[in-house]
Amino acid sequence: MEARVGGVVVEGGQMALNSAAAAQGTVVDGGARKFLQHGQVKQSLNQQSQMGTVPQLLAGGIAGAFSKTCTAPLARLTILFQVQGMHSDVAILSKASIWHEASRIVKEEGIRAFWKGNLVTIAHRLPYSSVNFFAYERYKNALQSILGENRREHASANLFVHFVSGGMAGITAASATYPLDLVRTRLAAQRNTIYYKGIGHAFHTICRDEGFLGLYKGLGPTLLGVGPSIAISFSVYEMLRSFWQSRRPNDSTIMVSLACGSLSGIASSTATFPLDLVRRRMQLEGAAGRARVYNTGLFGTFRLIFKTEGMRGLYRGILPEYYKVVPGVGIVFMTYETLKMLLTRIETS
Repeated sequence: MEARVGGVVVEGGQMALNSAAAAQGTVVDGGARKFLQHGQVKQSLNQQSQMGTVPQLLAGGIAGAFSKTCTAPLARLTILFQVQGMHSDVAILSKASIWHEASRIVKEEGIRAFWKGNLVTIAHRLPYSSVNFFAYERYKNALQSILGENRREHASANLFVHFVSGGMAGITAASATYPLDLVRTRLAAQRNTIYYKGIGHAFHTICRDEGFLGLYKGLGPTLLGVGPSIAISFSVYEMLRSFWQSRRPNDSTIMVSLACGSLSGIASSTATFPLDLVRRRMQLEGAAGRARVYNTGLFGTFRLIFKTEGMRGLYRGILPEYYKVVPGVGIVFMTYETLKMLLTRIETS
């Protein structure tokens, strides 16, 4: 889940909660602490709400694009492993390790090949992350308004809000930017034979060879996977962070957020990786004029992959995906929070 890594939204006001209390150097009982935290959260959320729509979209977009650029080599390795078994020329990679495949790319295509398709990745990630972060905040605020003030303190209500808001935000962002995601996959999956020469050429060629709907191949498994993926990211992150801070309130909020964000990314990747693999393969159906491999829809594709490649086939590329999640989450979190603070200061000044 490109969507997976970018799906962890951390609210600066909530994160600063315990560190602010510790900085005051006071020791309070449970009731007083709850009152103090409620007041600080309310104040922080009010400060966040003052942030304009454009700066919020800009912060989310830049954070996602920067994170994707940093983790592009691992992302390309993930895609190459995911499409093993589709055609004979990629089936030879069935026993290849991450190091072996990385060495092959450097030897045959050069070091720049690790960033193949990264321009369209940035073109996709900027609007995707912007819509994702923005939609999450709006869906969350709307659900909290519906639930009312009395229900916000309940853990189950908060979990429901984060889960549903994250899922709806992921579906909204994926639907709005899907053609760019498909083009990015096809550019990144190219090896020695170059069929698509760039973003514009890829769009033109796909529309010419496969029709306009060819730009939406694999949309079904994408929406089926991205909603649960980001919902799991948000809900697992919030649960882990709340549990950690309740047990160790004086720990660094930055380290807590990075650790919880990384674990939530791993959880969502593990749960939804088979759907992501099927999505990639369906996106490559008919690419470069090749014959179709899967003609039975989403569930038929699942059955065929499981029958011919086993359960292991549904998790091809999971290791580079794991390696990508931890730094990806850290980078997107730090960039997003830093930009939010900078842009808020600029706006208020």
